[in-house]
Amino acid sequence: MKIQSPFIKFLGVGVINTCIGLSVTFLCLTLFGLPYWPSTFIGNGAGALASFFLNRRFTFRSDVRVGSGLFRFILVIFLCYLLSYKAGLALAEGALRHLETVERYTEEWAVLFGNGLYTVTNYFGQKWFVFRKTKTKREWGGEYGKKILQ
Repeated sequence: MKIQSPFIKFLGVGVINTCIGLSVTFLCLTLFGLPYWPSTFIGNGAGALASFFLNRRFTFRSDVRVGSGLFRFILVIFLCYLLSYKAGLALAEGALRHLETVERYTEEWAVLFGNGLYTVTNYFGQKWFVFRKTKTKREWGGEYGKKILQ
């Protein structure tokens, strides 16, 4: 059975990226004792490298050049990272504020909330900005739209 949906492919690639990213994040956070922001940044950076190449070839089957695509990819990753993990931290702080038994795990819950938000925002950023399909000359009607303009 061949997977047709780009979103399903993105989720499959995302499982790999998430395992890499969360493993590195939690290692940084718990084993190495790094703070929340450096831990999530390093973890997401580790997953992002695999993500670019897997999504470029498998998910979106894009022929975008590595140089220009990587620049847009990093921009999307960075914006999604900031927005999603900031929102995840706010959600965790708000949700766990009154639960003393789990309040000490606020940052861990924030990582999980932020990761869910990051997955959704990142998909749309990758699809619409990084790996968007460009029309070929033929799709535009020959030489850059001559037939369309006639």
